[in-house]
Amino acid sequence: MTAPVPPPSDTARAAAAERLAALATPAGALGRLGEVGVWYAACRDEVPPSGPANVRLVIFAGDHGVAAHGVSAYPPAITRAMVGTFEAGRAGVNALARAHDVSVRVIDVAVDDDVPGEHKVRRCSGAIHLEDALSGDEFARAFALGERIAEEEIAAGADLLLSGDMGIGNTTPAAALVGALLGLPAEDVVGRGTGVDDVALAHKIDVVRAALARAGATDDPRRLLAALGSADLAAATAYLLTAARRGVPVLLDGLLSVVCALAAEALTPGASAWFAAGHRSTEPAQSLALEKLGLEPLLDLGLRLGEGSGAVAAVPLVRSATALLRDVALLADLLPDA
Repeated sequence: MTAPVPPPSDTARAAAAERLAALATPAGALGRLGEVGVWYAACRDEVPPSGPANVRLVIFAGDHGVAAHGVSAYPPAITRAMVGTFEAGRAGVNALARAHDVSVRVIDVAVDDDVPGEHKVRRCSGAIHLEDALSGDEFARAFALGERIAEEEIAAGADLLLSGDMGIGNTTPAAALVGALLGLPAEDVVGRGTGVDDVALAHKIDVVRAALARAGATDDPRRLLAALGSADLAAATAYLLTAARRGVPVLLDGLLSVVCALAAEALTPGASAWFAAGHRSTEPAQSLALEKLGLEPLLDLGLRLGEGSGAVAAVPLVRSATALLRDVALLADLLPDA
């Protein structure tokens, strides 16, 4: 655990809340949009807030050893195929990103193929019920990669960052991490992922139970990320932490980004004040992690696509929130003598 992250500006938050209350709208009429506008204004220390104009999504891609052990409805080869689809701009999240003016970048952290890449930490993280996902050195390299990617996106002018994921089998290590970080049993945190049947779900629970038992009891988030996570999860956690430290707000996606946010908060208290939840996924572990973080999702559409798609779908709500706080007339201007 490191020194706490300074919170978003209390001064800007108070000024934004005061402005919200003074708008020419009935008290409380803007609901969650008003709350999001105040949060964003506090994060940017600007009232009324401009933007977000430069929204940037990074998809952290990697394969997972447990995918070869019957925990997913799809084969591991899909990971590489989807990375190529992102790069070609033809995936679901690409369509949403074009509709909402969001930059998309995919990072091959641990895809299990022969394709070389400057960012690749290893080919496929270890099968967590049998071995650690990462060695200590691999964890350090993955974490440093996430920090570097965040710095690059911030240097490119990001005023809102998003985190996405791609990796067949990745809901298994994510569920294990939530179980370990919250002290919950496998049956409470495991969901159907890409849509496994009842038999495969029971097996997936057994795999997570074995992984939790193998990792043992520890409250060290770095140790848990190395033992139960993956290279892409370690990188995404560092990406979120770096954004918080640098004062850039983040819109979270589904289970993978939310478990990384949970790990980031465990590593550095205060980080989660810089995060908002884009949507509620169908995975039970995501709701448990969101509750622990005190975050209420903006959308609840039954999405389980991953990729960052739920966060991208919520971007228009953040833009709407800031537009309302910025552009709606003040009641005092309409009724100066009141």
